[in-house]
Amino acid sequence: MKKKIELIGATDIVDLPELAWYNVPVRVDSGATTSSIHCARVRLIKDGDETRLCFYLDAKKGAPQQSFSVSEFKETVVRNSSGKEEKRYVIKTQIIIFGRKIRTEFSLANRKKMSYPILLGRKLLKGRFLIDVSQKDLSAKHNAEKARHKSHDPEASPTLLIH
Repeated sequence: MKKKIELIGATDIVDLPELAWYNVPVRVDSGATTSSIHCARVRLIKDGDETRLCFYLDAKKGAPQQSFSVSEFKETVVRNSSGKEEKRYVIKTQIIIFGRKIRTEFSLANRKKMSYPILLGRKLLKGRFLIDVSQKDLSAKHNAEKARHKSHDPEASPTLLIH
């Protein structure tokens, strides 16, 4: 069955459960090919024959204050917002948006000067979302509305009858 194409605004709120980071503000950017996530202290660690990628997320934006280490990653060259090419590492992780779990790639970038710690690019958006830049936080509003309806659904919360 083909998934419904959702309307997404210029910004939104997402969850990254594998990174234990929830209610993360994101900027939607159809000009970016790959999504990116703000990281600091990105480094490779050699452990015998294995090389692991270690990084820290943006604790100032609510991320866990811990290091993450992955063995599955790749290295790529991307053109940054100023047109300069730079080498970045890319990881795959799960993102939850509009209640949908999507496994996608994120390049690890220094977004310290940016307002949003995560940028959602075309690879994630294509075939899933239609952008309306006049809107914002539609997934967050969708989830709040869904929760509100669930709390008013008599089938969802059975009433205990005492005789």
